[in-house]
Amino acid sequence: MATNEYQVTGMTCGHCEMSIREEVGQIAGVQDIQVSAQTGKLVVTGVDAIDDAQVLAAVEEAGYSAVPAA
Repeated sequence: MATNEYQVTGMTCGHCEMSIREEVGQIAGVQDIQVSAQTGKLVVTGVDAIDDAQVLAAVEEAGYSAVPAA
């Protein structure tokens, strides 16, 4: 299991969280998605290593921007 954490900008509400959850959930191998508009954090857990580029592209597709958390 691999867990990656990201900082997302532009989220303000539950609808924002849902949009990101839907897009990121389409990535193969993703098992769990935790996203919080309050903190701006997105935590993605997968069976194997998660490709950062795929997650960042999915967040962008949802209309937001993200960077891997330090």
